[in-house]
Amino acid sequence: MRPIYLDNNATTRVDPEVVQAMLPFFTDHFGNPSSMHGFGASAGAAVKEARRQVQALIGAECDHEIAFTSGGTESDNAAILSALEVMPRRTEIVTSAVEHPAVLTFCAHLEKTRGVKVHRIPVDRQGRLDLDAYRAALTPHVAIVSIMWANNETGTIFPVVELAELAKEVGALFHTDAVQAVGKLPMDLKSTAIDMLSLSGHKLHGPKGIGALYVRRGERFHSLIKGGHQERGRRAGTENTPGIVGFGKAAELALNFMDDENTRVKALRDRLEKGLLQRIPNAFVTGDPLERLPNPANIAFAYIEGEGMLLLLHREGIACSSGSLEPSHVLRAMNIPYTAAHGAIRFSFSRDNGEEDVDRVLEVIPGIVEKLRALSPLRAGDEVPKSFDPV
Repeated sequence: MRPIYLDNNATTRVDPEVVQAMLPFFTDHFGNPSSMHGFGASAGAAVKEARRQVQALIGAECDHEIAFTSGGTESDNAAILSALEVMPRRTEIVTSAVEHPAVLTFCAHLEKTRGVKVHRIPVDRQGRLDLDAYRAALTPHVAIVSIMWANNETGTIFPVVELAELAKEVGALFHTDAVQAVGKLPMDLKSTAIDMLSLSGHKLHGPKGIGALYVRRGERFHSLIKGGHQERGRRAGTENTPGIVGFGKAAELALNFMDDENTRVKALRDRLEKGLLQRIPNAFVTGDPLERLPNPANIAFAYIEGEGMLLLLHREGIACSSGSLEPSHVLRAMNIPYTAAHGAIRFSFSRDNGEEDVDRVLEVIPGIVEKLRALSPLRAGDEVPKSFDPV
């Protein structure tokens, strides 16, 4: 039986066109992009083209605003640390309680080692940011706001364009981790107040180990990695030319496939949700039912353990994602009942998926849930939110 991969928010299959674009830069065009000779020039031209492709995907004003990094985590860390360095008199950070660990863990580190004050803005039960708490946290002491464009677990989209404008009113920089949103939502950064944005290649059918940080032209930037002059002094180290080329090609393809993500892929997601909710009682979709990405479905199955579900799905050749042994920090921040959050499973689609994948999941999951509930020590009686019709 063909394996079914529904964990695309964790990583995506590298597109064959991306692989083909990368291969010559391991062999024929192996020069250092910073070298002045012909070998370097061909590699340098490819890096410049990739920069332009990423620029087009996010709607940046110019390609010089794109600095290549090793991935989303480095980009997030670099953006936050830079803001604190260029505005040393400002010692506060505003973020959300549901950020990726790349942001939350780094903020906690800065809180402990540098005495930085971190405001973690809460969310409601649908994962939506508390805008009143956000406005209250914005003061002239804030160096940077770092709020994700869309949540990696629930897909809930945050109003980052509005949030950035509010941050500007107190003179703070605004950064968004857009790793999950890039390639799924249309972006035109040049028309926003967003100062920095993180993205990662392997989330949009590109290679792992390559990402980028958008830094608005004219913004001061303090580099995280010191050394040579690469990336206009914003990120030292010899450029990963094959990875950059692959990232650029993936960005170009993502722009071409964005309509597919928001129509066919979204329809697959909606069909899976509707089918599961019709077949399985005491289950509901987490996150904002309307303002969310087109591809993930995070479904909480009450009175089961997610680990057991993953194991049985693995035996059926189906790969998806749940949290660790305990409910994730995202679901805890949303105040999802423990008896439901413990059994939350994320199914995340991509352009590689089809109707047959949905059919297979709908075929096997009801029986798995029934089996696990029969074994579960959890007891019914706790409040479980009513499900909604996603269509």
